[in-house]
Amino acid sequence: MYTYNAALVVVGIALSGSGVGLAEESIGYGVGRPVTVAEVQAWDIDITPTGAGLPPGRGTVIQGATVYAAKCASCHGPTGIEGPQNRLVGGHGSLDSEHPVKTIGSFWPYATTLYDYIRRAMPWNAPQSLTPDEVYAVVAWLLHQNGIVPADAVMDAGTLPAVRMPNREGFVADPRPDVGSHE
Repeated sequence: MYTYNAALVVVGIALSGSGVGLAEESIGYGVGRPVTVAEVQAWDIDITPTGAGLPPGRGTVIQGATVYAAKCASCHGPTGIEGPQNRLVGGHGSLDSEHPVKTIGSFWPYATTLYDYIRRAMPWNAPQSLTPDEVYAVVAWLLHQNGIVPADAVMDAGTLPAVRMPNREGFVADPRPDVGSHE
């Protein structure tokens, strides 16, 4: 599986060959320095479809409603439908229509990918500012709004990978041997 760790190693190898200063035998240009293990770990935040990489924490639908109202609704609307940014709720059964509505509930194949995206990119004005508990809570609320989990759902590193998204089978498997299976 391709991760940010691997990406940094590849970049490090490429840069070391160019003399940027990452390899011991580097000729160097007087810029840069070797990346530290802590720096690599800070960027290694990817979450796989199986849930590998999910941090400790938990969140409920009720908690998610509060976080969503405070940090998400201004862009996605109070219920995830109104915008002005992407619609997050609804669209069920629309993908094979003339006007598909791609939302969390109609399009996304894995709930863990939702966690990964929100953790990295949201809110747009302060990406990566949500705590793990806040992300789990927002994910729980969004999954509930899309009719995927019940109102009493609790999302954590154990329950989130078990969520079966409606469009999980709507994607073609990647046949490359270096990618591996997500099941």
